[in-house]
Amino acid sequence: MFRRLWLIRFLGFVGIIGFSCFLWTVVMESHNAVSEQIQTKKGVYSVWALPPEDVTQRLKKLMTGLRSEFGGPEFEPHITVVGTIELTESDARNKLETACEGLKAYTGFVDRVATGTFFYQCVYLLLQPTPEVMEVGAHCSDHFGYKRSTPYMPHLSILYGDLTDDEKKKAQEKAQLLDESINSLSFRITRLALYKTDTEDKSLKSWEKIAECNLNSN
Repeated sequence: MFRRLWLIRFLGFVGIIGFSCFLWTVVMESHNAVSEQIQTKKGVYSVWALPPEDVTQRLKKLMTGLRSEFGGPEFEPHITVVGTIELTESDARNKLETACEGLKAYTGFVDRVATGTFFYQCVYLLLQPTPEVMEVGAHCSDHFGYKRSTPYMPHLSILYGDLTDDEKKKAQEKAQLLDESINSLSFRITRLALYKTDTEDKSLKSWEKIAECNLNSN
């Protein structure tokens, strides 16, 4: 009787262990499948050159003043170095890291406040196409395998929106009133960042910084 009871308990214990192992296997397989799916899932990414903090705050003040009158979503001040390209996150991270190797910090010079023809180039600061600026754009585009449909135009957007030509002109004029010396702005660029930028999302709520690298200051 005692042996039979012991055997029943033993078999029950073995059953519990076996079922636990089965559940653990299922959980791990699901975890691995999700991890693999995340690694292979592609997103839309861009590479941005970031101004220093003092310039960022100055630009944010200008951008806030423009949005108060003309609307539009809020976004971080940046110079697009590589336009939107579809990659997996791990691939995009690796490409940013290798692109930054050996790159030196450089200076951006604002030429003037300009207006564009579509939402993401509504009103912007046009930068002078100096050899340094153009070389960084070409270098990073090569590393990312990015093919431009038009020649690289370095710029720093200060307002996104679908405005009429008259509204754009007013916004352009207001920008110069809000910051009278904006056309002579220059600043060092010491950081590049990888951003997730789904251009279908005009609210920009899905946009986020994924990685950042520092450029060689020597």
